[in-house]
Amino acid sequence: MRIADLTRFTLNSLLAERQRSALTMLAIAIGIAAVVLLTGLGSGLQRYLVSQFTQFGTHLIAITPGKANTTGFSISAIDTQRPLTLPDAQSLLDIPGIEAMTPVVSGQLSAEFAGKSRRTLAFGIGPQAPTVWGMPLARGQFLPADDLIAPRPVVLLGNTLARSLFDNVNPLGEKMRIGGMSFRVIGVLEAKGQMLGFDIDDAAYIPAALSLQLFNREGLMEIDVLYNENETSSSVVKRLSRRMIERHGAEDFTVQSQDQMLASLGKILDVLTFAVGALGGIALLTGGVGILTLMSIAVAERRGEIGLLTALGAPPNFVLQLFLGEAVILGALGGLLGVGIGLAGLGLLHLAIPALPFAPRMDYLLIAEALALLIGLVAGVWPAMKAARLDPIEALREE
Repeated sequence: MRIADLTRFTLNSLLAERQRSALTMLAIAIGIAAVVLLTGLGSGLQRYLVSQFTQFGTHLIAITPGKANTTGFSISAIDTQRPLTLPDAQSLLDIPGIEAMTPVVSGQLSAEFAGKSRRTLAFGIGPQAPTVWGMPLARGQFLPADDLIAPRPVVLLGNTLARSLFDNVNPLGEKMRIGGMSFRVIGVLEAKGQMLGFDIDDAAYIPAALSLQLFNREGLMEIDVLYNENETSSSVVKRLSRRMIERHGAEDFTVQSQDQMLASLGKILDVLTFAVGALGGIALLTGGVGILTLMSIAVAERRGEIGLLTALGAPPNFVLQLFLGEAVILGALGGLLGVGIGLAGLGLLHLAIPALPFAPRMDYLLIAEALALLIGLVAGVWPAMKAARLDPIEALREE
């Protein structure tokens, strides 16, 4: 029998049991849709986090207090022997390959102007922070190149904070209070957006030395360094580590490049994506059990048909192909249906949460469809072999 005739015969057999076939395809489709949805969510989350981490640039290195433990996170509260200081930060500027540096201290403070008050983020930074972080200026100027230890009390306002406190009034030159200390506004930043749920436009940027006073801190939370794009991050990390060891006498700090941060983040998210994809695979196995059950019932119900085909000269190989074909078609159609449902689900999620770039993982999508075909094939083997081994005389007699 030609392949076209075999395919037509197989499809007619499936259409004869529409409800049973539809339920089996639905079981496969649910598993495939789960794989597409879950891996799409994981991939979208990965893209979102990478975009958040790279919006300040791609050649950054962070120095934090405390020696990193085996998980890569700083345990400064336990291991720090000496805090990171402003002189520590200043000493890094003459290291080859370093283009700019900013100390970092942050926390919540109250910002006040003309009777208006707003609780906001306050970042203590250095004059080179706009270069390090790629902060675009809407009006005014950046922090002046003052001495890090004794800077003037000036402030840069995020776009949202400036609108909240000053409305349509030009804030440049105005005096305002942050944490009870008086500051003069010298600039307003362009809108930058959010980072990991924090509105960085709703923030005030003041000299790091003054933020240490306001937060009553002895040391910096972090030192961010921008290095030359012609340098490798590993070589710059080694130079920074040597300089900090010279100053501290021990490695009581952590130096981590953005490449390392993204690599660690990528590994975590890859494991997460694989795990959620495996959950969808469990649903696929359920669909495989459905195909096995359906084909086993079909063999029992169609013994007369099988006996008649064999009596008319159909070889056992044809009967085997017939039942295997039905199982594979059920798996393939169920897989395609699941892909459609999964992609539609991702589209709806993107409409509901535009900020997250939900994207299907094509590798997982292809693997899921191949797995649907494989499950259909494997689930159909035993019933098909059982049908092919039926004695035609016995089958017709039972019928």
